[in-house]
Amino acid sequence: MRVTSPEANNSARRRRLAFVAASASLVATFAASASPIPLYNTYRAAAGITNADLSLTVVGYFVGTIGALLCLGRLSNHLGRRPASLLTLALLAAGCLVLLRVPSIGPLVAGRFLMGLGAGLASSSLTSFIVDAAPARPAWVASVVTSQAPMLGLTIGALASGSLTHYGPAPTITVYLAMIAGLVVCAGLIVASPETAAPAPGLLASLRPRVFLPPRARRLVPVAACVFVSTWAMGAFYQAFSPSIVADQLHSRNAVVVALVFSAYMAPSVVGAPIGGRFRPATAQRLGMGVFLVGMAGILGSLVAVTIVGFLIASVVAGAGQGIAVSASIRGLLHGTTPAERAPVLAATYLLCYTGAMVPSLIAGQLSHAFSLVQLTLGYGALAVIATVVTLIGARDPD
Repeated sequence: MRVTSPEANNSARRRRLAFVAASASLVATFAASASPIPLYNTYRAAAGITNADLSLTVVGYFVGTIGALLCLGRLSNHLGRRPASLLTLALLAAGCLVLLRVPSIGPLVAGRFLMGLGAGLASSSLTSFIVDAAPARPAWVASVVTSQAPMLGLTIGALASGSLTHYGPAPTITVYLAMIAGLVVCAGLIVASPETAAPAPGLLASLRPRVFLPPRARRLVPVAACVFVSTWAMGAFYQAFSPSIVADQLHSRNAVVVALVFSAYMAPSVVGAPIGGRFRPATAQRLGMGVFLVGMAGILGSLVAVTIVGFLIASVVAGAGQGIAVSASIRGLLHGTTPAERAPVLAATYLLCYTGAMVPSLIAGQLSHAFSLVQLTLGYGALAVIATVVTLIGARDPD
């Protein structure tokens, strides 16, 4: 019989605490990020905010995220995982505080920008914390959690915000106070967790914008980029246009319906990711993108037919495909990385994700003045077709 020392048991428990704390914090980060979305129709009515303005808030969010990934992507290697994680949670709380009063588009963009900074930092610091502390088995657990905790958080944040908006008192205040409370709880868990990375010198030098991927991962980037760009672009589409889809296409002003429409794409990703973990990365990429393309065809068809049931079903299918393909792509890029490589690799990964989401969103926002929602969706469908073809032809397993 194998005997484990009390010190080893205590170390294992503290490592599990770090894994749970970092995972919960990553969920809370993206829950806070999604909390303004069900309120967009409220802002549209109260402050005269337009569809183009809402697209601008998405761009502001992604500018903050990309800036953090470029300049802060290696911060946790030099500051430590815990301090960088606490800074992440503080930025999200600051964004929530700014959004407590939104009389015009300015505060909404500013709050979303701060949330973007926090989400960008989380995409390297908290994800690295998770990978450091993740259990060895199953082998895919780290990639699934790092890729799907954001989707779970976005779902929880949207549903909680939608429910509070529709049923709670003073929703434009209550929603953000609830998110701040969750962030504070997560900060307490982080403080109680052990540090998993010894801070290295060179903090100031690490702030210089830099993108790093080890040579063994670079041949996987073209296909991974296609997966990230097409699937995350659709996520940005739901962020910007879910309120418009509900109000203009489905003829409802219910904030819960907005949250359900948004969550129909985000939530199934969490289910799809473990499915992809059963296959080799390249096989899972091909499978996921095939499912995603089927879902995209259904989304376009249901918008043309103006059917909410068809739209929700197609969103679920596309979201599941996203989960399979994205988690497989991250698993391939993380294969064989050292602890020092994890933060910059994850930063580069999410830089691709957020850039891919921001650029189509910026274009769609400008075109929303001249094109209908169905026509804009057709453009996202064309992007999905291109990405799927590239994936089917070019997907490769890591060495």
